[in-house]
Amino acid sequence: MRNLKVAVAQFEPKDGDKAYNLSVIEELTAKAKARGAEVISFHELSITAYTFLKDLTREELVALAENVPDGPSTQHLIRLAQQYDIIILAGLVEIEDDKLYNTYVCVDKNGFIAKHRKIHPFISTYLEAGTAYTVFDLKGWKCGILICYDNNVVENVRATALLGAEVIFAPHVTMCTPSAMPGRGYVADALWQARHTDPVPLRLEFDGPKGRRWLMRWLPARAFDNGVYYVFSNPIGYDGEHLKNGNALILDPYGEVLTEIKSFENEISVATLTEDKLTLAGGYRYRNARKPELYGDILGAAHQSETKPVWLKDKEPDTEKS
Repeated sequence: MRNLKVAVAQFEPKDGDKAYNLSVIEELTAKAKARGAEVISFHELSITAYTFLKDLTREELVALAENVPDGPSTQHLIRLAQQYDIIILAGLVEIEDDKLYNTYVCVDKNGFIAKHRKIHPFISTYLEAGTAYTVFDLKGWKCGILICYDNNVVENVRATALLGAEVIFAPHVTMCTPSAMPGRGYVADALWQARHTDPVPLRLEFDGPKGRRWLMRWLPARAFDNGVYYVFSNPIGYDGEHLKNGNALILDPYGEVLTEIKSFENEISVATLTEDKLTLAGGYRYRNARKPELYGDILGAAHQSETKPVWLKDKEPDTEKS
């Protein structure tokens, strides 16, 4: 039976400080290897940080961007993968033919394996949308990548699963922001500052409707409905001016939590994925029971996509930027 030991990570990034963020990625990669992990997955744009991109000009974003896989950050990840003999997944801003992308890369000791460009980017008007799903082989497992909002659109997950993905890596920068949903919103900075002396109020906020309780409304359903493993990563602490709750976790094809980080620090957690659950799970049977002749035209009908979240609705594109 196939097994795969996967680590999921959370850490507090520094805006635009690739050297620092890569140093934390190395520290957590070493920790994952010491615990026997074969793969480690970091959050969305973990090499650059994320939220601050919304305030950058195009020139500033271009200066931050790199080619993939030949750019320095991807090559640095490859060196780490060689040093620690582990597969690494992490995110950065990619540039190709003057186009910019929110990209997530996968590397191992032999080099570059795969990349996914976010299909639903919104943090910057200068980021292009990815135009393809991503499925690739890792140690005998079929894996896919969907970045943050990509996972909220159920069709993206089903399409990735139908392309053969058994594991979906889901790097995020999410939770603890306003939404139309009752109970959502920012978490007070005072609670974060008191996390070591009075941790309970912060934990209640992080695990409540602003954070984990919102996540657990829908993410387990993606795993359950499609019969796939889900590897969810998210920063802890501040990403830009937004406080994030971490809560990195791994779900099995039943939608059950295999492992979950409950720390306010830079941390990892490890779980072993086993092949047997892939066909025992209900999602496997549901995929086989589909009748696409009934709804193929409905799902494929023309539609104007709208992605921008509530917390960005008031931020209109700056026509002075170029």
